[in-house]
Formats: sequence, C-alpha cells, structure tokens
Amino acid sequence: MGKLQKILVRARRQVFSETIGNNPSIFQGEGYDFIELREYMPGDDIRHIDWNITAKMQKPFIKIFREERELNVVLVSILNGSVYFGSQRFKHEVIAEAAALLGFSTLKNGDILSSYIFTDTLIAHAKPSKKIHQVQKITGDILAFDPLNQKVDFKVIADTLYKRLKRKSLILVLGDFFELPDFRLLAKKHEVVALVVRDLYEEKPPVMGFSSLVDPESGAVLEGDFNEKSVQEYTKKVNIHDAKLFDTFKKDQIRFSKIYTHANVGVALRRVFEGQ
Repeated sequence: MGKLQKILVRARRQVFSETIGNNPSIFQGEGYDFIELREYMPGDDIRHIDWNITAKMQKPFIKIFREERELNVVLVSILNGSVYFGSQRFKHEVIAEAAALLGFSTLKNGDILSSYIFTDTLIAHAKPSKKIHQVQKITGDILAFDPLNQKVDFKVIADTLYKRLKRKSLILVLGDFFELPDFRLLAKKHEVVALVVRDLYEEKPPVMGFSSLVDPESGAVLEGDFNEKSVQEYTKKVNIHDAKLFDTFKKDQIRFSKIYTHANVGVALRRVFEGQ
C-alpha cells in the first residue's frame, strides 16, 4: 500500500470510527446568521462582543448567531522548503495527514471543502466540493508536490485568499510558520486557524559538533561547529520567534496550535477544535 493510501485509510478510520469526527460541531466557525443581542456572560467568545452597543449600554453585549446549514471549510497548505524536514516523519507528510483528517471531518459534518497549496505563489487549488474523492485529491496533491528550494510569501497567500473567498469561511492554515504572517484583514472577514507543524529537532536540535547543513529553501550549505553554546543560541532565537508569532495570532484573534511530527495528529487536532 502506497503512502497516500496509508494516510487516507488511517485518516478515514479515525474520522468515521468517531475518533476525531464524532462531534458534528468540530468546526466551530463563524459562518452564522445573526439572531439577537444579549448581555455578555463569563465564557462567551469575546470576538462576538458588539462594541457599539456595549459603549451605549455601558456593559458588554454579544451577538447571538444561528449556525448556517453548511460551513465553508478551506484547507491551506504552505509547502515551502523547510517542511521537507523531520526526525521521525517529514513535516510535509504530517501536513498531508492533517489535511486528510480535516477533509474527512468536513465532509462527515456535511460541510463544503476546498483547498489551496501555496509557496511564494499559488500552486494548486481544489474547488469547493462535498464529494469524498475531494480528500484524496487534496492529500495526493500535497504529497506529490516537491517543496525543496521553495520559498513562502505570506502576503501572496493573504491577498489571494482575501480576493478569492467571497463567502465567510473557516480557513485552516497548515505550515511551519518560520516567518511571521499578516492575516489581519483575512481574519476580519473569515475565521482563521493556524496549525503550526514542527519537529522537536528544529526547535531544540542536538549537539552535533562540526557538521554541514543544507538550507532546504535556498540550497545553501552551512558548515560550522554546532556545539552546546551555538545550539542554545539557536533555540533561544526560535523561542523568541515563536513568542512573536503567537502574540501576532492572539492580536489578530487567530486560533493556533502546534502539531509535532512525532505526535498523534488526530489527538492534536481534537485539542484545537474541541478545546481539550
């Protein structure tokens, strides 16, 4: 059995055996019809606060919505060179598995599924569909793409999605996010969820001594002594970057979570969408 079929069989079994797809409201998107206002209660989503009414009444009010019959779910896979890495599994493969799980869950819920693959340009697009073969196409497109020597351009991604997606959507962005995205405008129009796919070795690499490393985006070779001090300095830079990344997501009201290459992808996704 090929890699694609293994991923599809495993993902379908998890979803339809009620491991991840059990909850029909797994995608708590904002594709809702407005019904009424009521006073804010602890635990309510602060993104639904109506600030105009709150200012007039001098106490917080939120908008109550009725869920639309169908949610428009958009999978966005960012396949730049750095996803071609993994100590146990390539991040590229984890992105494909996550897409398969999310795709099957979307269709099981009766929602509409579409997909985009980006580097610094739009690589592939699967039009909205509710057919089961859509998941195979999306997963296959991700696995078939060679990310080596590819760069990422978040402005292209944000601009393309903003222009193309007319209907309010739940946008699930899969990538390693080693650059800071600007999804502010996109997140005002849609609900955006960032799924950060990482490998433990790239966040805290082992001491390797004198080694040669190849940059998977540029192809440049980096040689040096990767001793304990240099590893600690690198780890510190990654932590600083991630702190900025997560602050950006929070400021833009974007939900986010990390998925590691050694972890169970289904469990990680369930934590994101079911609040576990």
